[in-house]
Amino acid sequence: MRLAVIVPFLNEERYLGELLRSIGEQRRAPDRLLLIDDGSDDDGPRIAAAFAERHPYATLLSRPARRHERDRMVKAHEWRAFTWGLTQLDEEYEVVGKLDADLRLSRDLLAEIERQFEADPKLGIAGAFLRSEVSDEVFARHRCPPEHVEGATAFYRGRCLREISPIPAILGWDTIDEARARMRGWRTASFPIPSGDPVHLRRTGSHDGVLRGYRRAGLAAYAYGAHPLHVLFAGVNRLRDRPVPLCGLNYMAGWAQAAVSRAPRAESELRRFVRGEHRRRLRGLAPMRSRA
Repeated sequence: MRLAVIVPFLNEERYLGELLRSIGEQRRAPDRLLLIDDGSDDDGPRIAAAFAERHPYATLLSRPARRHERDRMVKAHEWRAFTWGLTQLDEEYEVVGKLDADLRLSRDLLAEIERQFEADPKLGIAGAFLRSEVSDEVFARHRCPPEHVEGATAFYRGRCLREISPIPAILGWDTIDEARARMRGWRTASFPIPSGDPVHLRRTGSHDGVLRGYRRAGLAAYAYGAHPLHVLFAGVNRLRDRPVPLCGLNYMAGWAQAAVSRAPRAESELRRFVRGEHRRRLRGLAPMRSRA
């Protein structure tokens, strides 16, 4: 199985070296690694170029610098850079992965992802459960239902990716992709990695402020069509996140803001599908709550 990995990055000099070291230590190296500089003005491109010089499977590619934006993630530039990277691959790969630049990978991540794809021909999108630091040297696994794949470690079977493309470059793309895949009969799943969960080296969405990250998550929930009761339940669940209770309130405010402004959304068929999944999940929670 031929496996390509694409890493978009923008001003990630603080973390990129750690990610690249962990890629270089993989038990199963990628057959192709594209490092996509999305307009950095820090030392990240030099770090990537030095890695590419030492590893024949790696190539550094650069996209033009773009103007500074108040929120660099709201237009899903990382997904745009990833899809541009797909057009730069010189041959067809059975699996293509997208990795965030602020990760430290466990040593057998790629080997385990490959094993899972080989074991299940209907597996369309796969990823790893992730951990991040919640206090000094204390790490916790992210909230992640087993069928959800976080965008930070998203691996696509080539045939599945072609069937679900193009994915709109909007917040929520990393749920729109998997919902489309399940609509078309593919399975999507995150897996524990035998040598341990990969580590997100900073709190998810926190590079420009934790609360802004929670508002973005609410905007994303609107984009992929989250059921309103699911949004309420998720928001209440996030009230316990630090800083309490602002994280949950910002999540719900982000969803409400998107609804009022009629922000871009996925197609209606997909939104109906997602709401149906959420209704089934909420029904499954009801007996659990009554027994508590």
